[in-house]
Amino acid sequence: MTEGRPLPGSLPPDLASCEREQIHLSGAIQPHGALLLVREPDHVVVQASANAAALLGLPAGVAGLRLRDLGGDLATAILPHLLAPLDGMPVAVAVRAGTRAEPFDALLHRPAAANGGAGLVVELEPALPAPDIARAIERGLQAFLSSYALPPLCDAAARVFAEVTGYDRAMIYRFDAEGHGEVLAESARDQAESYLGNHYPASDIPQVARRLYERNRVRLIADAGYAPVPIEPRVNPLTGTETDLSFAALRSVSPVHRVYLRNMGVAATLVFSVLVGGRLWGLVACHHATPHRVPHAVRAAGDLLAEALGTRIAALESFVRAQAELSVRRLEQRIVEAITRHGDWRAALFDNPATLLQPLGATGAALLFEGAVQTAGEVPGTAALRALGAWLDRQPREAVHATHALAAAAPEVEGLLPVAAGLLAAPISAMPGEYLVWFRPEQRRVVTWGGDPTKPAEWDPGLANIAPRRSFARWQQVVEGTSEPWSAADLAAARMIGSNVSDVAVQVRAVRMLLAEDQLAQIRRQVGLSAQPVVICDAQGSIRMANEAFDRLIPALRGARPQRIEQLLPFFDDPGGLRRRLTELLAQRRSWSGEVRLADTGIGRALLMRADPVLTAPDRAVGFVFLFDDLTERKAAEAARRRFQAGIADSHRMRAPSPGAADPAWRGILGSVLENAQLAALEIAEGVEVGRMPEMLESVRASVGRMTELLDSLARQPGGPDPEG
Repeated sequence: MTEGRPLPGSLPPDLASCEREQIHLSGAIQPHGALLLVREPDHVVVQASANAAALLGLPAGVAGLRLRDLGGDLATAILPHLLAPLDGMPVAVAVRAGTRAEPFDALLHRPAAANGGAGLVVELEPALPAPDIARAIERGLQAFLSSYALPPLCDAAARVFAEVTGYDRAMIYRFDAEGHGEVLAESARDQAESYLGNHYPASDIPQVARRLYERNRVRLIADAGYAPVPIEPRVNPLTGTETDLSFAALRSVSPVHRVYLRNMGVAATLVFSVLVGGRLWGLVACHHATPHRVPHAVRAAGDLLAEALGTRIAALESFVRAQAELSVRRLEQRIVEAITRHGDWRAALFDNPATLLQPLGATGAALLFEGAVQTAGEVPGTAALRALGAWLDRQPREAVHATHALAAAAPEVEGLLPVAAGLLAAPISAMPGEYLVWFRPEQRRVVTWGGDPTKPAEWDPGLANIAPRRSFARWQQVVEGTSEPWSAADLAAARMIGSNVSDVAVQVRAVRMLLAEDQLAQIRRQVGLSAQPVVICDAQGSIRMANEAFDRLIPALRGARPQRIEQLLPFFDDPGGLRRRLTELLAQRRSWSGEVRLADTGIGRALLMRADPVLTAPDRAVGFVFLFDDLTERKAAEAARRRFQAGIADSHRMRAPSPGAADPAWRGILGSVLENAQLAALEIAEGVEVGRMPEMLESVRASVGRMTELLDSLARQPGGPDPEG
């Protein structure tokens, strides 16, 4: 037993040649039958396996002969089938051929060719007595239908295939997400070695072989120790290329595979492909300790049962997905109710964490949305979650992203184990870092391999090439750093939940947009009608709005409003100084206020200009607001105030008074008059509009002047007021 994190998956360099091997162009067949390639429509044989003449009892080769010259009813028996395309699975026909008109199973198909016209392939196998297997097929189908979970279904399938085929062992072999195989179920005779529970590395069945398993779903090897029989000539005379044997039942298999079987102690195999949803889900592998060939009827029965098995697996997976979909629909309803009642859809996800975690068998979940992080269950820390969001942004964009070895996939994110060994993430918007993420904990487990998966090949001097491993003894590996893999149902549920959450997020943002646009329209009207001149620009200095009051302030702008804030500079005195302040404002984002003058008159109107940045964060400005106040009236008020003060001062310097004017009583009266005038000036400055202030201050000043003259006149008259009263 060894320890390690990842399961072996990459193909070693010495087996890379297996992936490149064009096994469909083997140019040879197995010796238990013969292959003929005939030209159409005259049915002249143009290619034949080297054993064809001997198998048919003919004295010489068959090349150049017509099918009708090969004896028996071969030509007439296959004739009714030649109108069909025959470009897929071979069609089986019972025929008699050869000098003794012996019974054969003939398999017909037309090989693929880039330019068509590749001819007709006729494969001939000596017929074997067909057993009565109808009842076994019926029992098998009923066993499949009565299984409501994958383990009992696979157990039943192993028993059914062992009974129907008669092989020593029948195994149900499933491929995982990484391409490794696992024996899920087995039915074996007592003396046969058990492979139940064994795992096999992906390199044991190269991708080129898997593609053939998808196309030709039945593969028979009657004797793993056979010597291949060549097809003569090697090149198809009709196409000038080698004949494609993808659908040929007799096609010779890779020599590496034959050695692989012999190393396992297997002399004969019969393999059926199990496709689910159009993809290769796994295989039904039947092994025999001695050479063994079964009639075509048995192979056809196995093909039928494998098809039924794939259909049942698809039904079970659909049932699981339907259950997950039901949970998703309930969650969707909770989201709708949460929006209606509380206005916050996120509450539906996290108020009851089980509704979010159970459909996917997750132990933790996190929502990364609009810069916030919400979690449920066991999850990594907030910093690690944000780092995972950034990591997901760098991955190829998919409806869901899944891994059961997160620490190995994202080594730059620390602190993931043991709570987050597996990750399943669904993007909920096109914005960076916005995901709904589920987690599974680390699951330390022991994987039993059928032989050391780190040594899939050895050098074989006899083959002058690489050969598969010789030992298939059980080899155990402790796997760490991984979680339970995510199933197809988990991925489907995540897609549905992610899609629903994405829809809600878009809806919420659309509502926000409509509300914001309505508010913007109202605010735009309010700013537009404001009596105070306003200019609004974005963070780059582009003018977004200038109201009518600003247009009135600078009449020259009407009909030709600048697009940039710096284009307003020529309308002011000292544009150079103002440009420096504007540059500092845009760069440093600090408020500024000061007096500026318009360049529209000789002396220029004075304005108070205020510029403020609008910040959403200390380092992010979304724009700037410029406010202008016309200082004309304020300047006039300040001048009036100065004149008033000067007038009051003049009142203290009365003309040379009459002899009685120096009387303290007259001085007291004059002080009261001046004090009253000062109070009146303060009241005017506090409560009167700036525009009326000069006029009213001038009125008070004039009134003080008149009162001063009257007091002077009274003081000059004899018999003025008696200070004693």
